[in-house]
Amino acid sequence: METNINNTKQSNFVKISIIVAIVIVMNMFFNYGVSLIFKEPVMDSYIKPTQVLETITSKDKCISVGGQWSENVNLNDKGKTQIEGYCNENYTNQLNYDNARKIYDRKVFVTLTILGVLSLISAGFIGIQILSIAFAWSGVLSLFIASVRYWSEADNWAKVVILAVSLGILIWLAVKKFNK
Repeated sequence: METNINNTKQSNFVKISIIVAIVIVMNMFFNYGVSLIFKEPVMDSYIKPTQVLETITSKDKCISVGGQWSENVNLNDKGKTQIEGYCNENYTNQLNYDNARKIYDRKVFVTLTILGVLSLISAGFIGIQILSIAFAWSGVLSLFIASVRYWSEADNWAKVVILAVSLGILIWLAVKKFNK
């Protein structure tokens, strides 16, 4: 009798281990596949690292290199107004990088969300219990990863739409699969 209980515990442990392994590997597959399809923007492509940085001290020179000039008005030792400035020479390049990054993050989000939903839907139709559970949890993890990666970039309306669509699909799947 005790051998039977030990075999059942061992069998359950093996099933859980296989489920967890499938969830991890499936999401690694999703994310690596996405990285092959969409090329992630690289900062060095937008802002070239330089060995020597020269200080830009004029507004015109700053603007000509795509920089952002910030002026400070101060009083000097003699009480006279003194205008000083600072140039953020990477301003335009940083904006271009940030825009490319937002587009990339949105593409990754959409792709991982679709893969997550497809995994969840597949889980509802797979007849092998261990695979059904693994696909369901893979879908949940993919949706979680997609949301965490993109959530800070999405505006409020996008967040509401994301949540509404996800909730709708989950409710539809629950009704289809478990309304018997």
